[in-house]
Parts: sequence; C-alpha cells; structure tokens
Amino acid sequence: MKKLLLTVLASILTVSMIGSGNETVAAASNPKQVEVLLNTVKMKFPDAKPFQDGQGSVMVPIRFVSEALGAKVIYSKAGKVSKVGIVSKDHKVDMTIGQTSALVDGQKKDYGSQIILKQNRTFVPLRLVSEGLGQKVEWDKIGRWVWIGNKNFRSTDDKAFKLTKLSDFKAYTQSIEYFKNLKKETYPGVKIIKESDLPIQLGNSQVVYSINLVKGPGRSGDVVQIRSSVRGNPITFLVKDSFAKGRSVLDAAFINNDDKTGMNNYPVVSSLDLFQNGKFVENYDYTKFKFSSADYILLRDGDLDEYAVAIINPFK
Repeated sequence: MKKLLLTVLASILTVSMIGSGNETVAAASNPKQVEVLLNTVKMKFPDAKPFQDGQGSVMVPIRFVSEALGAKVIYSKAGKVSKVGIVSKDHKVDMTIGQTSALVDGQKKDYGSQIILKQNRTFVPLRLVSEGLGQKVEWDKIGRWVWIGNKNFRSTDDKAFKLTKLSDFKAYTQSIEYFKNLKKETYPGVKIIKESDLPIQLGNSQVVYSINLVKGPGRSGDVVQIRSSVRGNPITFLVKDSFAKGRSVLDAAFINNDDKTGMNNYPVVSSLDLFQNGKFVENYDYTKFKFSSADYILLRDGDLDEYAVAIINPFK
C-alpha cells in the first residue's frame, strides 16, 4: 500500500511540473546568431558573421555565399568609391558600397538597406542573394536561419553517419529497453550525431531542427527544447554507468510554430527517475540530477527500426 501511495505521489509531482498550459517557455534573453544554411547544411564563416541590421534586414557576407554557389567576386575601387561585382554562369551583379541599390543582370533594384563593408567583408541584404544569384532564399524567423537552395535534409541513413555497435556503447545501455524498436527488437547499434549536424532527418521520419536549454514554465526549472517536425516523441538522457532517464514531452508547453514545426519541451528534473529499469526506488532523490552528467540524449522515434540515434549533449 505504501509503495502504491508513493507511485501516485510521483505521478502527481510529474503532473505538477507540466503546469496549466497558460505559462510560456522562456527563450534566451539575447537574440541567437543568424545562421546560413546552404542546401540544409550550415555554412561556416571564419570571421564576419551574418546579422540583422537596425531595419530588420538580414545581412549576409556576399563573398562566402557567392563562392559557395560557384560565383566569382570582383572588387574594384575608383577614388573613394568601392565597387563589388559578382559573376556566375547565368547572372551578373554590380554593387557600390554605401548604396541601397544594385544592378542585377543590367536592371537597377533597390533593397532598402545599404550594402556595407564590415570587418573587411561586404555585407548585402538577403534578398540580393535571391535575385542576384538566382537562388531560392527563405528567412526562418524561428531559428533565425537563412535557407538558401533546396530543403533536401540529410538523413541519419546516410553513410556519413557511422553505426556504433551497441556492444561499444554498453556503458550507456544499462536500461536496455530504451534501445528497442516498436517490434521489441534490440537495435544493433547507435548513430551518434552532434548539434552541428542539425537540422537532420532521423531515418525517413521526423526532422530535428535544433536543441536548446531554456527556462521552463512555472517552477519546472530548465527544460530541453527540441524543434521538430513531429510532436510528442520522447527522449532519454544517457548517463555513463547509470540507468537511462526517460523524459516525456510537456504537452501543455508545446509551441506550434505554424511552419510545420513545433517546440517540444522536456523537463531536466523529473520524478520519473524514481522508476529505474522498471522498478520503483523509494528513497532515490531525483531532484539532484544534473543535466551536465548526461553524455548523450537519445532521440527516440517509433519509425526508427534499424538503429537508435543519440546526440552528444551540447550543454555539458
């Protein structure tokens, strides 16, 4: 009877963490860095980074983007006037530093924001990339991402993502039930990914766009927030030589982004940890769990049949 009461109490504690649904999940106070994705892969800028100017225009360093798209960049100067030209197979763009307009294939177009020189790099409004280089370009206000080109997501099925045998991952498989598919078959191995690999499709199922650690609703503390194309998939914190810590989504805290993605939020601390490998541990203090002790986060998906997927904890 005592064990039953404790089980009920644990359930109540879990529900109390979820809240009423009227509270919001707090994002980071500082705006995130603008990222540029070329054909769904994040571009790396060695120095000057994309940014939003005072008018809200997204400014990108044109040289790196142009060269990545196979275009040639030409710089020239006449007196105090600095000019930049871009030539590709099908397009030609002529720009003057300090102006808001450019000649795109011989036609003058105004972009509202000045073409500027910053950190010895030429920054142009995002729309100029679209019109000047003939590329499909989208601004993703949720992720603060610039999408250039196609949206054919890489998949964990790709050969670039190697399979780690489950026997080589045994320090994290103490709770083996988390490493089984819906057919109750144990996965032969795990594909390990990094935050820098996002966005990525898990097999042929959900697309995981981003992962963040944010302040949760009410008194729930920190939550892991995962932007995904699927709502409600569970995750699991994997701690070396310890039981796995499963987490269900806080459904009341789900955020619909209205772009076919949503924010799934998971508590870092949960009374579910009173249950370890199917057994109730009466005196276990689940409140002392530190997220930094988790080396991986298992991204569980019912449509993954051949392997598990774990992302290295980016918040250690």
